[in-house]
Amino acid sequence: MNYRKDKYGNDLSVLGYGCMRFPQKMGKINMEETEKQILQAISGGVNYFDTAYIYPGSESALGEILEKNGLREKIHIATKLPHYLIKSRAGMEKLFAEELRRLRTDYVDYYLMHMLTNVEAWERLKAIGMLEWLQEKKASGQIRQIGFSYHGNSEAFCRLVDAHDWDFCMIQYNYMDENSQAGRKGLQYAHARGLPVMIMEPLRGGRLVNRLPEDALKIFRDYPRHFTPAHWAFRWLWNQEEVTCVLSGMNSEEMIRDNLDTASDAKAGDLGEADEEMLARVVGAINARMKVGCTGCGYCMPCPKQVDIPGTFAAYNRMYAENKFSAFKEYFMCTALRKNSTAASNCIGCGKCESHCPQHIDIRQQLKNAQKDLEGPIYRVGAALVKKMKIHF
Repeated sequence: MNYRKDKYGNDLSVLGYGCMRFPQKMGKINMEETEKQILQAISGGVNYFDTAYIYPGSESALGEILEKNGLREKIHIATKLPHYLIKSRAGMEKLFAEELRRLRTDYVDYYLMHMLTNVEAWERLKAIGMLEWLQEKKASGQIRQIGFSYHGNSEAFCRLVDAHDWDFCMIQYNYMDENSQAGRKGLQYAHARGLPVMIMEPLRGGRLVNRLPEDALKIFRDYPRHFTPAHWAFRWLWNQEEVTCVLSGMNSEEMIRDNLDTASDAKAGDLGEADEEMLARVVGAINARMKVGCTGCGYCMPCPKQVDIPGTFAAYNRMYAENKFSAFKEYFMCTALRKNSTAASNCIGCGKCESHCPQHIDIRQQLKNAQKDLEGPIYRVGAALVKKMKIHF
């Protein structure tokens, strides 16, 4: 296992265990299989385990297995506060105490604000005492390091990085998201400010392995270096020194063995120019199914009506290149769940964006097309409920 340092010099395994997809049996976590796999991962050198309050049964299962096998002190636990459910300081304390009980521990190594969307959301939390509460928890040792997880564009991410003296952060990042979500720009921005960056969705929920078009698979097969698509996805990430730890939702012994082998071999700087060119061809083969030729450069931003133009086109393209439900889920999360909507339907057709687009995209028309596909009845009902219940992330 290879390791990289966190902000305070601790060794973190480059492969982290994502605990959202433990093996299931009869609709519940299969504790026997989950225990085998967690022990296998720890034996192979994995020392970073990521869970969250809202992952059903995950915190409790992890805590039970670690306690049973006396492994708590050998690994780092990362879990998350669902800040969008918090209305007061008492609410913070209540949920955190519940997490400690579930995890059967008296401290959390890495504590994240779950899906923090922008600086305004952080300011709201500070207004109800979050900053003082976190500082007290760090002083007492109940929380060792504080960070946030993020879905959204690079501009809002960079502002969040600067909004507090964070210890680490977590972003969605893979070779298809190089110029969307926080992207390479966000990764490098956080790294330049001394933040370790944890990576989620390295395989886009398995879609960079199980749902690749035949043209992309052929590129992999014909290339002289014979790695699997999963190996290439992980190697692309670990090739970048700014990446600290990559989470994998491992739920089979075979998957764990495979990922352990790659994590013990791949290093920063291992990929050459030819490898990068091959992966660019794979991206091109995937993008061939896309509806809009948006590269996610962000020159069209900011929109005067707050439309997340690159994010909208990324979700719109994924509806056709990958999976409709996943694309809808991402779009809903990155538009309707924000306090101030960033949906395509906000567009007033001013055309400011088109004057800056290096791809000369007919942005106004394409936003209408995206709105038609992404903002159907389910979206509108969901967005209305979010607004009424004030559960913005």
